[in-house]
Amino acid sequence: MRIVVTKMAVLAAAALLWSGAAGAREITCDMSFSLSGWSAFYKTASGMGMVSCSNGAKMKVEIQTRGGGITFGKSEIKDGYGKFSHLYDIQDILGTYVTASASAGAVKSAEAQAMTKGTISLAISGKGQGWDLGFAFGKFTISRPGARPED
Repeated sequence: MRIVVTKMAVLAAAALLWSGAAGAREITCDMSFSLSGWSAFYKTASGMGMVSCSNGAKMKVEIQTRGGGITFGKSEIKDGYGKFSHLYDIQDILGTYVTASASAGAVKSAEAQAMTKGTISLAISGKGQGWDLGFAFGKFTISRPGARPED
């Protein structure tokens, strides 16, 4: 059996693929969140958030952070803010981001982090209460409430 592909068929297939890719527009998403946790060599925190995107999509999310390093403390962030970039769908926010952080504070503290998941970037900042000292590397996982985060 011999398959004959014409130039017209190739052009039609390419146009179809290109129109699908061209139809996908990049969106921006913001996240407001709260997070609390502790650290003693192992750093852990969990919380909740709300993501709102430029295309009107919204999603409640659960956040978990895990990592290790030289870090000690207990902290709580109540008014955290995050900004996602390089997204095409709100579903793209779900998953695990790679993090690295350094922090120092007592009573009132501030923290900022930049993290990535493939081509997606997330920058977070927040002010909170507690005390902490050290640096840590780990993961920042965003999932739907009640869903088991990936390990």
